[in-house]
Amino acid sequence: MKTIGNIIWVIFGGLEMAIGYVLSGVTLCLTIIGIPFGLQIFKIASLSLWPFSKEVRNTGQPSGCLNTFMNILWFLIGGIWLSMSHLLLGILFFITIIGIPFGRQHFKLAGIALTPFGREII
Repeated sequence: MKTIGNIIWVIFGGLEMAIGYVLSGVTLCLTIIGIPFGLQIFKIASLSLWPFSKEVRNTGQPSGCLNTFMNILWFLIGGIWLSMSHLLLGILFFITIIGIPFGRQHFKLAGIALTPFGREII
């Protein structure tokens, strides 16, 4: 069932979303300051391409001051907008019964788009 969900996801917008994230990540990696943020965008891109077979978890290490600072900076610069867009799409997908699994994936993407530092995708 996960494979069918992933194929439908890719056909109806997942590929375009992943390409957009990859292009954003490449753009951020052009500067030294943007490399950590670009790496987090690549993490979100891999999740947005094939979300049904992946899970987001905390790394299990103590959060630390750097992860907290980077998450706050991420939140202020653009994480809130990424998260809000996935949250809105998730709510729209929950309107229909068929869209509920896709809405759940957008909620998963909203969570990692809000605070990606200190998380891993399994």
